[in-house]
Amino acid sequence: MNLQYDGRTVMVTGAAHGFGRAISLAFAERGASVWACDVLEDELGETERLCRAAGGACSVRTVDVRDKHAIERFVAEAGDVQILVNDAGGVLGQTGRPLEAVTPEDWQAIFDVNVTGAFYCAQAVAPGMKAARWGRIVNISSGAGLGVSLTGIQAYASAKAAQIGLTRQLAHELGPWGITVNNIAPGFVRSNPTTEKQWQSYGTEGQRALVEGIALQKLGTPEDIAWGVLFFASEYAGWITGQVLSIDGGK
Repeated sequence: MNLQYDGRTVMVTGAAHGFGRAISLAFAERGASVWACDVLEDELGETERLCRAAGGACSVRTVDVRDKHAIERFVAEAGDVQILVNDAGGVLGQTGRPLEAVTPEDWQAIFDVNVTGAFYCAQAVAPGMKAARWGRIVNISSGAGLGVSLTGIQAYASAKAAQIGLTRQLAHELGPWGITVNNIAPGFVRSNPTTEKQWQSYGTEGQRALVEGIALQKLGTPEDIAWGVLFFASEYAGWITGQVLSIDGGK
């Protein structure tokens, strides 16, 4: 299977590190014109450097996906986006707390970045994809959206489940225009400062228990997630839509 994306414009959100960086690099290495955004300017610059060092085309912008108008400006600058990868999300520095201790602001903040941001981005690229009668949207959720969150953060598990619901709904709405919408639900991967802090919090015994609960008996990498995105974005996945692919080493 030879996956190349020459002539394709790819938009990746949450591209400053982890999954988003690996996804941006994977597309850039395969000929795509990558437009990557995040709110972390310095780390985003490193993503651009790595893509260009690999011989790829990458343009980066500091964009908050919760800002609908900023997303619209970014898409207008990128031009006709054929492939959208919604990776922006996370827990925004929050930690697990009892239900009654969660504030409305904390709850809404996680929903905004994980669900509303994905909606705004899909909304912005849809007209161009419809006009071309071709498009790929890949949302990055989490195993928490299919079960429970290891962090215990109620809003995170709920938002990722909502994002999966959005994936299925948009697949049916956009399908008549040849646009597929799919979802990847990663298992635990040490991919960014937040997951690294989470990993360290488990201690030796907790880390061993987590790995032993994985069928392949090892943690995955950001690149493992990127390979799934490349497949969903390819012609090989042209009759696959509304699906959730768990990339978690086997549960």
